[in-house]
Amino acid sequence: MSSNSFAYNEQPGGGEAAELGQEATSTISPSGAFGLFSSDWKKNEDLKQMLESNKDSAKLDAMKRIVGMIAKGKNASELFPAVVKNVASKNIEIKKLVYVYLVRYAEEQQDLALLSISTFQRALKDPNQLIRASALRVLSSIRVPIIVPIMMLAIKEASADLSPYVRKNAAHAIQKLYSLDPEQKEMLIEVIEKLLKDKSTLVAGSVVMAFEEVCPDRIDLIHRNYRKLCNLLVDVEEWGQVVIIHMLTRYARTQFVSPWREDDGLDDNEKNFYESDDEEKEKNDKKKPYAMDPDHRLLIRNTKPLLQSRNAAVVMAVAQLYWHISPKSEAGVISKSLVRLLRSNREVQYIVLQNIATMSIQRKGMFEPYLKSFYVRSTDPTMIKTLKLEILTNLANEANISTLLREFQTYVRSQDKQFAAATIQTIGRCATSITEVTDTCLNGLVCLLSNRDEIVVAESVVVIKKLLQMQPAQHGEIIKHMAKLLDSITVPVARASILWLIGENCERVPKIAPDVLRKMAKSFTSEDDLVKLQILNLGAKLYLTNSKQTKLLTQYILNLGKYDQNYDIRDRTRFIRQLIVPNEKSGALSKYAKKIFLAQKPAPLLESPFKDRDHFQLGTLSHTLNIKASGYLELSNWPEVAPDPSVRNVEVIEPAKEWTPVGKTKKEKPAKKFYSESEEEEEEETGSGGESGDTGRSSEDSSEDSSSEQESETGSEADAERKTKRKSDSEDGEKKNEKSKASESSSEDSSSIEECSSESESGSDSDPAPRKLAKAKERKPQQERQPPSKDVFLLDLDDFNPVSTPVALPTPALSPSLIADLEGLNLSTPSSVINVSTPVFVPTKTHELLHRMSGKGLAAQYCFPRQPCIFGDKMVSVQITLNNTSDRKIESIHIGEKRLPGRMQMHGFHPVDSLEPEGSVTVSMGIDFCDSTQTASFQLCTKDDCFNVSIQPPVGELLLPVAMSEKDFKKEQGMLTGMNETSATVIAAPQNFTPSMILQKVVNVANVGAVPSGQDNIHRFAAKTVHSGSLMLVTVELKEGSTAQLIINTEKTVIGSVLLRELKPVLSQG
Repeated sequence: MSSNSFAYNEQPGGGEAAELGQEATSTISPSGAFGLFSSDWKKNEDLKQMLESNKDSAKLDAMKRIVGMIAKGKNASELFPAVVKNVASKNIEIKKLVYVYLVRYAEEQQDLALLSISTFQRALKDPNQLIRASALRVLSSIRVPIIVPIMMLAIKEASADLSPYVRKNAAHAIQKLYSLDPEQKEMLIEVIEKLLKDKSTLVAGSVVMAFEEVCPDRIDLIHRNYRKLCNLLVDVEEWGQVVIIHMLTRYARTQFVSPWREDDGLDDNEKNFYESDDEEKEKNDKKKPYAMDPDHRLLIRNTKPLLQSRNAAVVMAVAQLYWHISPKSEAGVISKSLVRLLRSNREVQYIVLQNIATMSIQRKGMFEPYLKSFYVRSTDPTMIKTLKLEILTNLANEANISTLLREFQTYVRSQDKQFAAATIQTIGRCATSITEVTDTCLNGLVCLLSNRDEIVVAESVVVIKKLLQMQPAQHGEIIKHMAKLLDSITVPVARASILWLIGENCERVPKIAPDVLRKMAKSFTSEDDLVKLQILNLGAKLYLTNSKQTKLLTQYILNLGKYDQNYDIRDRTRFIRQLIVPNEKSGALSKYAKKIFLAQKPAPLLESPFKDRDHFQLGTLSHTLNIKASGYLELSNWPEVAPDPSVRNVEVIEPAKEWTPVGKTKKEKPAKKFYSESEEEEEEETGSGGESGDTGRSSEDSSEDSSSEQESETGSEADAERKTKRKSDSEDGEKKNEKSKASESSSEDSSSIEECSSESESGSDSDPAPRKLAKAKERKPQQERQPPSKDVFLLDLDDFNPVSTPVALPTPALSPSLIADLEGLNLSTPSSVINVSTPVFVPTKTHELLHRMSGKGLAAQYCFPRQPCIFGDKMVSVQITLNNTSDRKIESIHIGEKRLPGRMQMHGFHPVDSLEPEGSVTVSMGIDFCDSTQTASFQLCTKDDCFNVSIQPPVGELLLPVAMSEKDFKKEQGMLTGMNETSATVIAAPQNFTPSMILQKVVNVANVGAVPSGQDNIHRFAAKTVHSGSLMLVTVELKEGSTAQLIINTEKTVIGSVLLRELKPVLSQG
């Protein structure tokens, strides 16, 4: 239908012809002049009527046509008033197109644009995050200085928005406002400082880009956010990764000492004979061994996985980071990734090869194993071929030169003459750098002198000339051969090179040189200016060395040059005549004429054109152009002494992050340091369950973590006050918590729901719920009160049973004091009752952790039991089955060194003292994967050996099933739309879409709970992530035929997209 309407619009006679057809008509018919104006008028009137229509479909069609006009370069500014009226439309699609139009014409129609400012300001408070972000984007695109204060206020408000998408757009707006009014720099820096503390991966890249544009020299803003940026780097979107990596490269060069530092001292056997032991000791004291800063290592370690990125810019950014800040021994890892990029399109190849060319000059060993990857293909464009030649030249050495020369022989015969000429230059460079093949290369170039192609011959002559300058005495025959070529070569540079060579060696070829001068005198007037200058030089040299034969010939040439049209040649002629022909006016220089003309010339140095580019940062525009581009930020030199590393320390007080409703107290451990820190943290987590009607610890952690992604900053002073307050009440809180634990297991859903609703309604100390709890406490026996120990962890299992305390999140109807406490937290939903339920299905699939051959008889398998972890409510429970397949006892099986990325944590199993032959034992451990599928690597050790093993969780095991009503599901789903929603279409046989089959397939892949549905064709599942507690809503909606729509709504967009990819093929299978 669309193609037909387009063809109809293109016809000149169409009644409602598009603008393109109308203009074509006006140029064809003689009467088209009047028709042009009338049709334009009618066309715009038509669009105006459609924009004023009551139907959204007509308005949408009109806006599409208007945006199409803009895309074709047509002027649609006169429609501005009609378009602006629709800026308050409730249809999001219309609003988007109106915003596109306004961004284009707001600067031209400033007066009318200013009239719509109030609409944008209202839209900044719209409940829909997409509308808020679009309004800010349009507002910042209106390049009108008068609204700078309004833009500044909007950016400040958006930077504190609960939606990370809006905060991301606030970061984008900072750059636009700075370019419009640089005087706002100080206020913008305050906003940047605030956004830098944001924990959302969506915001990180944009705010660092704003930092680079506005205040790249304010390194102090990065100190406290450095480690967070390093840890978030893997999850940031690709272009944000590029910006952050470049910024962190500059940061590292200012904050860490050079990892390339080497000892400059002498060896023990080379020390001075008379040097005393005291002097030697002083020297050793000065030479401190290099120890890499942990933060330096953190950056290098966290960027390494990005070498596998599909985005070439990210790989290039990591490569330049390794090149500029990593130890030379570790920089080799980037070579394989860069070679992989050579399979990309030619533009990417060009940039990557340029950077490899610079690297290969200093460190040949990095790319020598990949020598064949740089061989030229026939399909390569000339620019790529030339760069590959450059790299091959840099990598050439005695071991591989014979292979390369055979390759170059093929290249010389290429139809691409520019490439063939570059190959000849490459052969010349190889001949100068590797003396063993100099004669071979020279002989090969001499053979090329008989080539039919004039360009090849000319380039060979130029290169031979440079080679002969290095050892001229040995190659008289070559010079004679080249003299004969003067009759056939017409390229000026080659002719000039031959004449220069003969002039320099005129005493070695005394019979040939005068004859060459005679031939050149005949054709002097028709030669190129470059050749004429060399003829004059040859004549002067022969006049000084062989005056008898060439005196008259030289004077003839000087007379010709005296009247030449080119003033350079006339000047050179006058200069030579006064210098070599003696007369009474000759100056003192005439005596030294022979020394001046026949002085020993230094041999030319054939260097790589990329040698002087290493002072630019790799991967930048300045490096590509070899000139300093606008906005280029130079890398500073390494500091001699590292600045204070404590500036990067951030005090994180775990209990202070949690919020407590007014009138409630949370249990705080006494300040004892008898146990290790990890044990204390675990006991705090299990021991602080809150009062039984209060929100459960697991739910608080989930709301806290989901909000921590949105929350831009946490006031340390407020944290300290809250911590002090809780510590003062710790004794009373401890007693209350122990009682609440006793009552928690026996409380019912109704009391829990009742308490949540009453708590959300009043939010004050006068809740009726505590009175009910008091009665429950009296009924409960007191013998459950136990001292804190490892057994306490089992009490946390109550949080996960079906009658557990519901996850109740506060509603906006709170007291002012509570609102103040909760300010800045991202509470994703009003009070809805969400219970953590038991798993619907527990898969029996096991994964191999350690093979019996690799483990020397010890075999290990692991599985995910989908049970709550007894070591911490943020951890995923993992069961490991250990088998002794050997004929000897294996002793002391335990967890060794842990190599965990980022903030990942692990609680190992209790060591197994011994395992008999053919014996088997199952142990449990907990791993906090931080809501990512990254691999947890560690060592599984026995008494004698240690084995490197790793556990990678399926994305479905990072979830806990949630029980919720259909109403709550829809409410939560409505708040997780836009960028928080991913969907896909599933095609399968109808028999695979029965309710039981769908349930079986979904719960087999992911640990989700089924949500009751009132519609037969819609199946809903809900879960929350173990670490942060973010909701994961899965919907399978059956369509007509054999298709279904799979929709996932979650704030964790990365996990959502991975889960979508895993569910789709499972649902499609029979």
